[in-house]
Amino acid sequence: MKKLVCYIFTVCLWISSCNTSRVAEQQLESERISQPAHKYTTESYIEKYKDVAIWQMRKYGVPASITLAQAILESNSGNSELASLAKNHFGIKCNNTWKGRTYLKDDEHKNECFRMYPDEAESFRDHIEFLKKDRYAALFELGHLDYKGWAKGLKKAGYATNPKYPDLLIGLIERYKLHEYDRKKPSRHGNYYGLN
Repeated sequence: MKKLVCYIFTVCLWISSCNTSRVAEQQLESERISQPAHKYTTESYIEKYKDVAIWQMRKYGVPASITLAQAILESNSGNSELASLAKNHFGIKCNNTWKGRTYLKDDEHKNECFRMYPDEAESFRDHIEFLKKDRYAALFELGHLDYKGWAKGLKKAGYATNPKYPDLLIGLIERYKLHEYDRKKPSRHGNYYGLN
């Protein structure tokens, strides 16, 4: 009888340690997934995406400085939870026409729905599509060199609720000299990150 009790006790300990180990492995995996794949500085983030922004400016007319400043601000230079896990670099929320994957995150309200992308290219492409809405149409009349007009116009058209949004964009553009990219051509030809 004592041997049976010892055997059962040993088996229970073994099962318990396996379960504890499995839980620990799941927790480590969860923590690994929740960590950003990259840790960017603002400068390295600009370096990575400047050609995408310039290319899009040449094709669609959105100033490269505005694209970069919005991406920096909305994604914390690519390091935010939304950018890291949902590949959403512009803080674009779901709407009734969005058919893609979603990511729930507290923002102005609890569990708000944000768009989730398979990669950064889709986020940059969708940002352009988002700005093609009628409410942003007047911005395209400003031209790609008027970053201040674009920054103010984005706020006026409802892109962000923060009353300081234009000042934040303009501050980033001037601090990092992003307006210089508004006069440049991409450093290589072709379709950037599958954008077309």
